Amino acid sequence: MFNLLLALIYVCFISLGLPDSLLGSAWPVLCKDISVPVSYAGIISAIMFIGTIISSFFSGSISRKIGSGMLTSVSVAMTAVALFGFSISDNFWSLLFWAVPYGLGAGGVDAVLNNYVALHYKAQHMSWLHCFWGLGASISPYIMSFALLKLNSWSRGYLIVAIIQIVLSVIIFFSLPLWKKTESEKEKNEKSLTLKEIFSIKGAIACFLTFFAYCALEVSSSLWVSTYLVGKWEMSAETASGYASLFYIGITSGRAINGFLAMKLSDRFLIRLGTSVVLFGVGLLFFAGNATLALCGFALIGLGCAPIYPCIIHMTPDVFGRENSGSMIGIQMAFAYTGFLTMPPLFGFLAEATDVSLLPLYLLLLAGFMLFMHETLVLKTKKGKKT
Repeated sequence: MFNLLLALIYVCFISLGLPDSLLGSAWPVLCKDISVPVSYAGIISAIMFIGTIISSFFSGSISRKIGSGMLTSVSVAMTAVALFGFSISDNFWSLLFWAVPYGLGAGGVDAVLNNYVALHYKAQHMSWLHCFWGLGASISPYIMSFALLKLNSWSRGYLIVAIIQIVLSVIIFFSLPLWKKTESEKEKNEKSLTLKEIFSIKGAIACFLTFFAYCALEVSSSLWVSTYLVGKWEMSAETASGYASLFYIGITSGRAINGFLAMKLSDRFLIRLGTSVVLFGVGLLFFAGNATLALCGFALIGLGCAPIYPCIIHMTPDVFGRENSGSMIGIQMAFAYTGFLTMPPLFGFLAEATDVSLLPLYLLLLAGFMLFMHETLVLKTKKGKKT
């Protein structure tokens, strides 16, 4: 039963990734259809992430009351309804309305699944599960590109993904007995902490800020890659939408490889390795003389991002205690989505005021801050053991 549940969780992680790259892929066309400036993508993302931050804060306590399986099923259903709402929207205000349930649903399923996997599975599964998230995120730009080219409609792209989410929500609901049995055996040691108690844990703030910087970097790259290719290298919107998947292909392939590396190497080493690759990819964007090299730069940034997110989460029970894991990961998710909320929209306004070609410099600053905060975390929590 435990292996059957693990297989279902792998499918859930594909579901987590599917909607994440839809907005960035569709936006060059979508913004023209609804007659709004390009920077307004950041506003929609902000609404999504406000909802996600709220649900992440409360995910630990809700999960303890209704169970991880039920929370996951309800959260996936909320994202499905929201995506359907996107597919029938014909103005900016409708998109803002449907961004609310999308954010609430995404935050709930993200926090509860990450904590569950960190507690019950080995490091390689954390990486491979997030690889499956990357698979979902890599597929959705192709779904959107297909909808734009063959169906002549970005709304059909959202509708296809909404149907997939509805089916998954039903499957999770009927699997609830598996979740309940596992939780009754495994979740006994978790406890709820106040915010004051969480922030007083040694190294907690550095960990949260590392997560903030990483997620700001990842989403800024994925959200603006299509717009950067159109604005900097004069690609067509349809072509750029398809090429945006290279970033997620980098993450997906990197996490597949990282699963094997995690069997031998520590989480901290893999985070440092990933950050180095990110910096190399950003450097390639600075010196790219053509669109092909720029695409390689984004693929390398995705490859470097691969180990960072799963390794930070996986080391949480070991570094901060299994009994604190649920509360810590909930706040980690909140900081992650705060990064999503603030930094990609900020670049949108900068690009509107100046030029989209500033994206490499923006990503460099985020990567540098992430590296600094991770090293601060290492110094504050060093215990002389492999984490």
